[in-house]
Amino acid sequence: MSDTQLARSNGGMVTSPHALASEAGREVLRAGGNAIEAAIAIGAALCVTYPHFTGLGGDAFWVIGDGDGMLRTLSGIGQAAAELPAQTTSPGAIPLRGAAAALTTAATVDTWAQAYEISKNAWGGEQSWSSLFDRALGHASEGFPVTPSQHFWQSLRADELRALPGFAATFAPNGVIPAIGERFAQPALARSLERIARFGAREFYNGELAERIARGLQQAGSPLSASDLAGTRARDEAPLRVPYRGGELVSLRPPTQGVTTLQIMGTLARFDLGAIPEGSADYYHLLVEAVKCAFVDRDRFVSDPEFNDVPVDDMLSPAMLDAHARSIDLRAARAWPHVFRPGDTVFIGATDRHGRSVSVLQTVYFDWGSGVVAGDTGILWHNRGASFSTHPAHHNVIEPGKRPFHTLNPGMYLQDGRPRLLFGTQGADGQPQTLAAVLTRLIDYGMDPLSALARPRFLLGKTFSDTRDALKLEEDAGADVFAALAARGHEVSAIAAQSPLAGHPGVIRIEADGSASGAHDPRSDGRALGV
Repeated sequence: MSDTQLARSNGGMVTSPHALASEAGREVLRAGGNAIEAAIAIGAALCVTYPHFTGLGGDAFWVIGDGDGMLRTLSGIGQAAAELPAQTTSPGAIPLRGAAAALTTAATVDTWAQAYEISKNAWGGEQSWSSLFDRALGHASEGFPVTPSQHFWQSLRADELRALPGFAATFAPNGVIPAIGERFAQPALARSLERIARFGAREFYNGELAERIARGLQQAGSPLSASDLAGTRARDEAPLRVPYRGGELVSLRPPTQGVTTLQIMGTLARFDLGAIPEGSADYYHLLVEAVKCAFVDRDRFVSDPEFNDVPVDDMLSPAMLDAHARSIDLRAARAWPHVFRPGDTVFIGATDRHGRSVSVLQTVYFDWGSGVVAGDTGILWHNRGASFSTHPAHHNVIEPGKRPFHTLNPGMYLQDGRPRLLFGTQGADGQPQTLAAVLTRLIDYGMDPLSALARPRFLLGKTFSDTRDALKLEEDAGADVFAALAARGHEVSAIAAQSPLAGHPGVIRIEADGSASGAHDPRSDGRALGV
């Protein structure tokens, strides 16, 4: 865990799960850069310093807003290869690791490019593109101290990753997993970053780097081609919205589960949380039951809307949210079998001295993604393609050019049209659950960001260490809460206090006077930094 503190500032703020990345963003703000420019610098740095959770070979999602009426999202989801191997189009599970899981292109770098254009055109951004990569390049070429998180996840996955193409040579160059605090460099990744910094984002998709990426992936056995990379574009879309406590929560459209987080919060808006003690059994029960309602809808509908009709307007309608609220029994738990989706992600939040703000999530899906490094590029490829179904009647069935369902959903809370909360979390299926707990604590109970992040959280569903569809709850919630939830029919199991299973959210709160406070989860290696 980090030595997390509550940061305060009147001149802008950033937060991320790694202190070095947060410092990269703060440096941009100090140089007169805006929130988008700071977030790009943070995102690039995290691709180096948090390689197990994010990278150039992954996807990313942005919510961008200011107080002058601009509110938009960037949905950076790579599409499935145009030519798919036969085993992915016949019934059976898609492998979770290896080249057979590297089925979709990567859109993170394109989101940076589109956000950079928004920065220039809407906010008058003046920072040069190449300067935003200075810190990332330095950490890749000169090295950085390995975090406890990187060491833990590499040690945990050692047996299944070491033989995958390029992995050991990149992440255990001497045949040994780097120790915590050991300086770790990635020279091949540095060369790739240098080309992106020098030639622009499309170098990743159309340039000489793209050719080497495609060649490396195909040599490993992936179906992705140079033309697949060239066709990759993030979507610039209007956000989804739902009213909450005199403000408005916003998130991304499908195929993300942004609609799911908004359904949960819209359902909770129908209850008087002020009459329910925070941290009580009543509190956890209500949140869990709201999560169940939204997850049923998610698993029925959410997929790529370019291939299927996803009824987001109906899902967020007052009638639907009223029905969800009426279906919740405050005295008994709904029976619950559910499919758990693991996943690891990084949250980036940034606001500048003008209140212009961004919430960003970047991901390689599972920790370490597919485990495949693309040739000599140093770029680890994600495995989001493994989240497709192979059942021909399933709405998330794999098809050429289709974008897979994505768990990522960063968000904002607006009041009077201005960003007041920036938030997001790691955790796949856990993301909407973690956000429900954090947001109710911030909005309904008035907690500061650090207090809201530090309180006990829950996770409904399976984990890699517990295959039951149980309700996992951090043990510091208290024995009386465990007993009361069990009495209502929840299958409750304890996880350690401040468990990494509970997600790694970050939060920035922006006050009406422009001052900001923020924190990154004490369960992470991260930090919020003010200017």
